[in-house]
Amino acid sequence: MFDITTRDIKYLQGVGPQRATMLNKELNIYSLRDLLYYFPYKYVDRSRLYYIHEIDGNMPYIQLKGQILSFETVGEGRQRRLVAHFSDGTGVVDLVWFQGIKYLMGRYKAHEDYIVFGKPTVFNGRINVAHPDIDPAKELTLSTMGLQPYYNTTEKMKRAGLNSHALEKLMNNAFALLQGTLPETLSDHLVEKHHLMSLDEALRNIHFPQSPEKLRHAQYRLKFEELFYVQLNILRYTKDRQRKYRGLVFERVGEVFNTFYAQNLPFQLTGAQKRVIKEIRKDMGSGRQMNRLLQGDVGSGKTLVALMSMLIALDNGYQACMMAPTEILAAQHYETIQQLLFGMDVRVELLMGSVKGKKREEILKGLLTGEVQILIGTHAVLEDTVNFTSLGMVVIDEQHRFGVAQRAKLWAKNTCPPHVLVMTATPIPRTLAMTLYGDLDVSVIDELPPGRKPIQTIHQFDNRRASLYAGIRKQIGEGRQVYIVYPLIKESEKIDIKNLEEGYGHICAEFPECKVSKVHGQMKPAEKDAEMQRFVNGETQIMVATTVIEVGVNVPNASVMVIENAERFGLSQLHQLRGRVGRGADQSYCILVTSYKLSEETRKRLEIMVQTNDGFEIAEADLKLRGPGDLEGTQQSGVAFDLKIADIARDGQLLQHVREIAAEIIDKDPTGILPENEVLWRQLQSLRKTNINWAAIS
Repeated sequence: MFDITTRDIKYLQGVGPQRATMLNKELNIYSLRDLLYYFPYKYVDRSRLYYIHEIDGNMPYIQLKGQILSFETVGEGRQRRLVAHFSDGTGVVDLVWFQGIKYLMGRYKAHEDYIVFGKPTVFNGRINVAHPDIDPAKELTLSTMGLQPYYNTTEKMKRAGLNSHALEKLMNNAFALLQGTLPETLSDHLVEKHHLMSLDEALRNIHFPQSPEKLRHAQYRLKFEELFYVQLNILRYTKDRQRKYRGLVFERVGEVFNTFYAQNLPFQLTGAQKRVIKEIRKDMGSGRQMNRLLQGDVGSGKTLVALMSMLIALDNGYQACMMAPTEILAAQHYETIQQLLFGMDVRVELLMGSVKGKKREEILKGLLTGEVQILIGTHAVLEDTVNFTSLGMVVIDEQHRFGVAQRAKLWAKNTCPPHVLVMTATPIPRTLAMTLYGDLDVSVIDELPPGRKPIQTIHQFDNRRASLYAGIRKQIGEGRQVYIVYPLIKESEKIDIKNLEEGYGHICAEFPECKVSKVHGQMKPAEKDAEMQRFVNGETQIMVATTVIEVGVNVPNASVMVIENAERFGLSQLHQLRGRVGRGADQSYCILVTSYKLSEETRKRLEIMVQTNDGFEIAEADLKLRGPGDLEGTQQSGVAFDLKIADIARDGQLLQHVREIAAEIIDKDPTGILPENEVLWRQLQSLRKTNINWAAIS
């Protein structure tokens, strides 16, 4: 049988060059395999017939058998439509078409038996079915109709006649082409042991299910395979990396760490912080290179854990480095770490693009002699001129801002790759972390330090501004500062959003006694930093901003976060913004302002925000509400697959299950030489779109 992966779609009956271009551009379908793996998004039961007297306008799709009594055209110009009066003897419905009138008049005849399929609605007191599917009754036997597949198509495709029905016909043609059975993509052992449907049967039943039960088996088989290969890919890389790259062995926890612990620790560590430090120490002493993701909500004390990990490197005679995505954030880490190490003999330096001339030369020289023990910086640390004498530990803050390739540059700065700790305040649900950062071990700080009060979140409608502003005045009167966040910068005609410029003017007029900062993404970095700095120093009381303040700025004195048009933000984003306040010991507030008109889903989102401060609960809920989006941004993930059928939010248990199966296979066959696994390694190879060695660079 021919290879479906290389068979060009344009040679399939019913496609041709024009349609092929459309399928390429709109759905990324180039080969026969791409078409077969374009799955339906729903199925409609076409095995039952209704009588007209049984139906009303609220039903989903229905099927009727009867005759067209007569045709008429109604309306003029663009409003013109064709109406066919259709009856089965128990009543009459109107079939309506807005396009292709001439073609339809020639195609369907009055007083012949047809089966009509479509969605009923009520218009002017009569039941209508718009653009129905119509088939001659003698050509259709209901028992074979069964569940009909529905495919997502774009507007462009619909205009070119490539609707769901047309795709269904192409699928039919594709299966007619396949003479034998499709070759299996999982090993016989896996198929038998886990009672999976064969690939051939699964693909046929996912498009044309013989029964609801067979459809379920087909979906399970295809999801299993998809998630299994994602995990096999990640775990094989991780294993390879552990074999190839030995890690530095940090055997001792010595004077620097112990002095800090005894004299400088600002408060007792939480149980979660102690647990994470233990995990990190174990990694560093194991002889494997550490690659750990540290997740913790805003304010959970990640920086302290990172610093203590860096001190272990110093005790073993190595340097450490910490990278942050912006200059403001880097400067904040530098100040925090300087304060924490006060009175200790540890040289910490800050290196950013804005550090020039003599100061820069001094730092670079100090790195080479080993006098600079901890370097804090931005992307500037990656430049070729920055070299260490012995880099042993790298901390990367807000990982998703750093591309995989950038991390690779850090590795090159030492003969033996340094240990890597990646920190993020974006809580990632376990299932997603296993897919996006499957090559990283995950640690979680899930307690807040003592003395922090949970932030109070309030949902308020935008017609209650007077009480909102009174609350803000009271907080400012007590010496606190306030953030007000808007979703957009420039007026967008389509979306009526109180834009930032207007909002800024309004706030200045409303609070003439206050100084107001303004920050958005279109400002030059230097301008933005200067405005942020004014707020940090307490020169301005109110900061009007877009989401650029989501990551980073630490202003313990800010106690109120107002989010305008909160309905336009995702849950994780709202949670990140909320984390900008609540950093001091005072009670802080987050106020979500929306209009009255809210969809059911938005209401749910806002309720979750009001009910919980737990970032992981929020991330799980967000994943369920919004889905994971496209996982394939290489900046973040190195997942060399896009998911066609599995859904990480809903298939979390299956993901865990296949990960264990994949891990077992890799333990037994680490170099991929056992004949029974040959089909697995071959399939993995063909699935890998990119042949970059992800392991070596993430």
